[in-house]
Amino acid sequence: MHTVEIVLLVLMLGAVTGIVARYLPAIPLPLIQIAMGALLSWPQRGLHIAFDPDLFLLLFIPPLLFADGWRIPKREFFALWRPVLRLALGLVLFTVLGLGFLIHWLIPAMPLPVAFALAAVVSPTDAVAVSAITRNLGMPGKTMRVLEGESLLNDASGLVALKFAVAATVTGAFSWHGAVVDFLWIALAGLAVGALLGWGYAGLRERVTRRLGDVAATQMVVLMVLLPFAAYLLGDGIGASGILAAVAAGVTTNFADLGRGDFIGERLQSESTWSMIESAFNGAVFLLLGLQLPSIIVTALAAGLGPWRLAAYAAALSGALLALRWLWLILSLQGRRLRALVTVSLTGDSPHQDAPEQMARQRRVAWLLSGIGALAGIRGAVTLAGALSIPLLAGGGRPFPERDLLIFLAAGTILFTLIAGSVGLPILLRRLPQASELPEEREERQARLNACRAAVSGMMLTEEESAAADQQWLAQYQEAAGRLMQDYRKRIDLLDDSEAVPPEIEAQAPEPLRQRRLRYIVQLELQLKCLHIERATMYAERQAEKINDETLRHLVNEIDLAEVSLQRRLAVAQRTLAKMRRAAGDRPAI
Repeated sequence: MHTVEIVLLVLMLGAVTGIVARYLPAIPLPLIQIAMGALLSWPQRGLHIAFDPDLFLLLFIPPLLFADGWRIPKREFFALWRPVLRLALGLVLFTVLGLGFLIHWLIPAMPLPVAFALAAVVSPTDAVAVSAITRNLGMPGKTMRVLEGESLLNDASGLVALKFAVAATVTGAFSWHGAVVDFLWIALAGLAVGALLGWGYAGLRERVTRRLGDVAATQMVVLMVLLPFAAYLLGDGIGASGILAAVAAGVTTNFADLGRGDFIGERLQSESTWSMIESAFNGAVFLLLGLQLPSIIVTALAAGLGPWRLAAYAAALSGALLALRWLWLILSLQGRRLRALVTVSLTGDSPHQDAPEQMARQRRVAWLLSGIGALAGIRGAVTLAGALSIPLLAGGGRPFPERDLLIFLAAGTILFTLIAGSVGLPILLRRLPQASELPEEREERQARLNACRAAVSGMMLTEEESAAADQQWLAQYQEAAGRLMQDYRKRIDLLDDSEAVPPEIEAQAPEPLRQRRLRYIVQLELQLKCLHIERATMYAERQAEKINDETLRHLVNEIDLAEVSLQRRLAVAQRTLAKMRRAAGDRPAI
């Protein structure tokens, strides 16, 4: 098959497996996609695709990492730079050294440089796999940001370690000085290239849209989609990290977006485009992993090792990898700073409470978080691409030692960590104490409240404006403002907890605040019902040929935007009311 046909087929299968996963909600989507790929390629006449690591990294990884860098909250990312760097740099070096010696001891036939190469291949976590598994599990906010930051940055350190381990195998020489210099160049130059391209694109977009407005929104979104590929190619072309260049381009583009609140069309198109790209490319990545598994297993079995021995090696390597990660987290996250971070991130309590019960609870949460952080160290596409990029020949034209076994063990580690994370993370996360309101939710509620209050204040006319206005216009304005203020005041009543009374009193006394919120929810539900009726009427009008397609799209788009806003407001209102009912000891309505 031609490359274009393969890419189209993989993208189609990714969409199909996404639909299948809706019928199997208990099984994570990446595992379904890997299994689908393995089934398609297992028969002798199945779908066999030659895996080109360079082409794979170019086509699928840059847009996914760009999107992760674009979406990751920058405030938390930069505030947590110390733990991120400890994992992205320190843990990688710790893993390469510890796991390398362990692999050489466990498999004496594998030379020490090759063992270090295998340890380097499996050392970086995969941003795509981490976000795919942990996205909807309720991971604590700060823990998730640290994991995301680690997986975005540790590819550079892992690939540098792999480069020098392979060089030591091929040439028999190794230089710590050269390794440090190369790492600094690969990482810093990659980040600089991505940042420059990101700011360059932002400057071009600012000039174009300042002159044309949202008219050129589609073209600017197309250029944005091409930006991660340009960053990757340019970074790779100068010998730096193309992966870090794509990440840096995403981060800088997001910074430039902060001053572009007026460009609604471009923002909506960007969000929908990147949602589609992430869904399609995520599926393609895991399908390609599955398509390679049967051939990797067959090649490893042909090397002479029995299936049980291969499975034992893979399990031992994966278990040791997670154990080293857990040990690093325990060593680096213990102490007063961890207890303070855990308390603030999960409960909002003061980190200086030294009551024995509080300290015991903090220790329990610390152990749980270390286990969660260990299981969240999921490996993925970059690990397989790194393993397959190892050359076939070493020095003197001899075959690279134990290359087939190395690739098999890398693939086994990917499967093991995916399954361990999919099974273990939900169990541990359920045992974490849940705060009544997460910091992110509190910030969102307060921002909505401030926006509503600012809108109400903005509708007030000054005495000078009222005196200078036409009386007929002023009467119409006051009537319209009164209706709109009523809606905003209902939203303020919903969001403002300053009138709340203690649960034990509220459960026995009249419930004005809860009743207002319930009435507001009923109103929102009625508005949504009306929007559905309006949309159905628009389509009926088109089917009766009373309006044309362009008018239909325009009107339906207005209704869709209004419905999205109402659905978000309804979700916030329902969550708030449910928490109030739980606090009062009510059973939720069915």
